[in-house]
Amino acid sequence: MKKEIYKAKNDLPYEKFMRLGSHILTEAELLAITIRTGTKDRKAVEIGQEILSLPSVKEHGLGGLYYVTIQELMEIKGIGQVKAVKLKCLAELSMRIAMATAKEGLRFLDPSSVAKYYMESLRREKKEKVLLLLLDQKERLLGEEVLSIGTVSTSLLSPREIFVTALKKEAVHIMLLHNHPSGDPTPSKQDMRVTEEIQEIGKMIDIPLIDHIILGDNRYMSFQEAGLL
Repeated sequence: MKKEIYKAKNDLPYEKFMRLGSHILTEAELLAITIRTGTKDRKAVEIGQEILSLPSVKEHGLGGLYYVTIQELMEIKGIGQVKAVKLKCLAELSMRIAMATAKEGLRFLDPSSVAKYYMESLRREKKEKVLLLLLDQKERLLGEEVLSIGTVSTSLLSPREIFVTALKKEAVHIMLLHNHPSGDPTPSKQDMRVTEEIQEIGKMIDIPLIDHIILGDNRYMSFQEAGLL
């Protein structure tokens, strides 16, 4: 048994994975398997540890790879363009896996499930991005439209555009969803004003706004949950 443990401790990451499974590996070892090789002076694990020390990764964990640029990765000794692209693809795959998992529990009458599904893609946006979700009679998604990128305002969010789109898609309900790049989902006065205006128009033409969800960094605010709709 002691010999077995000693051997495991001295395994390279790939060998360790084959002997003990992925759950036993450190984050640096998982990254080492992804980049495969080091340099003559540095082991792949050491390069993995330097990746983990990048500011975005230290702040957001492994999810911070999504924010790191290829150029930043290539500044690390031992990371060329091919390895940098692999790491960025790993970040994208991680986001898509998270979204696919969240989609299984997605219910549009449950704000938390909607926030969980869209969180991975929107919380990383550096600008406010506003989505219009178009739903049928049974609150199933008919489609989604990007209404604006930049900020939420009545000048950018045209109620006419929203409801023309809803009528074309034969939507029975609509939902607004946008992110706050600051990470704080607290609604601004403009958020409140836009929501109230669209809610009132929706009532008049019988296409109700069922919620407006604002996403922060792993936090959200639902107008419906807050009793503001």
